Amino acid sequence: MAWETRPVRAVDDGQAPDAVAVEEPLEIRVHGRSVAVTMRTPGHDRELAAGFLLTEGIVDGPDDLAALEPVGTSGNVVDCVLSSGVDAHRDALERATRELYASSACGICGKTSIDRVRIVASCAVPAHDLAPAFVLALPARLREGQAGFLATGGLHGAALARLDGSLEVVREDVGRHNAVDKVLGWRLLADRVPVSDAVLVVSSRAGFEIVQKARIAGVGAIVALGAATTLAVDLARDAGIALYGFASADRFNRYA
Repeated sequence: MAWETRPVRAVDDGQAPDAVAVEEPLEIRVHGRSVAVTMRTPGHDRELAAGFLLTEGIVDGPDDLAALEPVGTSGNVVDCVLSSGVDAHRDALERATRELYASSACGICGKTSIDRVRIVASCAVPAHDLAPAFVLALPARLREGQAGFLATGGLHGAALARLDGSLEVVREDVGRHNAVDKVLGWRLLADRVPVSDAVLVVSSRAGFEIVQKARIAGVGAIVALGAATTLAVDLARDAGIALYGFASADRFNRYA
């Protein structure tokens, strides 16, 4: 369950139970070695780990994963065993090792140097020029798939939209970057990467790491319900990604 009830005292209504988003740590290991700890909403943890490994450049597809399974009884550890022929990605694994945890607010918080920020993308990004009506319809479709947000108001959402406007997958998490990793990991585990035939939709702002993840996965367009940042705009322009922000039923901005 993405949320639990907790007693609260409201100013106007007195004490009553309220739905609160669940936040717990997830440790991602590779061959038993810890490479990241992220604060996430439990559920779809294999997708989250797969998406993380993809967007960190450690794997390119499901064939790179010999195993990806939970460890122990806590439910808060996932271990990946790489296939024997993935030695080319060992340097990416070294780069991905983080000295600090990635909080739910910022997925880049443990990177040990500014050089870690720009990861070389291995696939070309397709150009997607989206019709205005397509963009305007996406916020409502994303919200329809966000049961956790409707219950708690505390979960970010991410989705992949087909080019006909329908959503093929929606995921939620306390961390916006985790929600993105979950949908990209879903595609990787389905052996459908690069994600050149879909648009990434996010309920949050479009920060640098969101665009970076899309770039690594081969996504050609991002529609954010929130704002964009300068680094996100610059990276989207450099990569040829169409970047939309402040999307709602009646307006949006196109930044790149």
